[in-house]
Amino acid sequence: MTSNFRRVALIGKYQASSAGALSDSSRHALEDIAHFLEREGCEVMLEAETASNTGITQYPVLNVDEIGRRCDLGLVVGGDGTMLGIGRRLARFGTPLIGINQGRLGFITDIPFDTYQATLPPMLQGEYEEDLRPLMHATVVRDERIVFEALAMNDVVVNRGATSGMVELRVEVDGRFVANQRADGLIIASPTGSTAYSLSAGGPMLHPSIPGWVLVPIAPHTLSNRPIVLSDAAEVAVEVVSGRDVSANFDMQSLASLLHGDRILVKRSEHCVRFLHPQGWNYFATLRKKLRWNEGGS
Repeated sequence: MTSNFRRVALIGKYQASSAGALSDSSRHALEDIAHFLEREGCEVMLEAETASNTGITQYPVLNVDEIGRRCDLGLVVGGDGTMLGIGRRLARFGTPLIGINQGRLGFITDIPFDTYQATLPPMLQGEYEEDLRPLMHATVVRDERIVFEALAMNDVVVNRGATSGMVELRVEVDGRFVANQRADGLIIASPTGSTAYSLSAGGPMLHPSIPGWVLVPIAPHTLSNRPIVLSDAAEVAVEVVSGRDVSANFDMQSLASLLHGDRILVKRSEHCVRFLHPQGWNYFATLRKKLRWNEGGS
């Protein structure tokens, strides 16, 4: 059988044990999937950190940039955190990604491990749903200089330190003043991130087809400060007015320590992450399954 995707990069979750290596079960899962892909006519490559953490040596090893330049598909085995990390880095290459879920929730790594052998063959033959997710591009500006920048797929979060009081943040949208907010922090979330931290802070879920963001205050001092949905064509500026130990998080991976007067500017990136889902996939089925909407009370 000939696959539509000739070269497939296999990417596993990182640091699944306290020693920093993948567990035996994760390693065996990756080996099983690699053998399966070979039977489907694919040339298998291994992402460099995955190879280092597993000790799997029988496949060519590529770094992320080499995967973007040389591979037709990235197959991510893990949870949503694994997919977020590799998605940000491969977006500029336009490399499509399929997720096999070995995590707990799996909103974007949506193929259960125990079904991959039935689910993947038609996808490898071109029968899939494509799902484009724009990234957020964020910069931290201090004294009119960019001191930090990062991409995020889920959210940009400005918040207080664990032992400090509220922060005061000045919020602007496209240069127009919105409000000074006193709160524990502020979340700017994409539709992808609307089912993550934003949801736990009381924000709405945004369908992935909506070109928007949601602005969600975290435990605001004034209860009338409510979440608001914005166009993702807008630029959001958040200035630190007061507060101690304030930081900015980008997908909860990278971190910038902030000073009073720092401005965090968030705009839509020119890059999108390309997810491929099984044919017939739909967002509402994912919500029903992951949020257990159809389960009755006891």
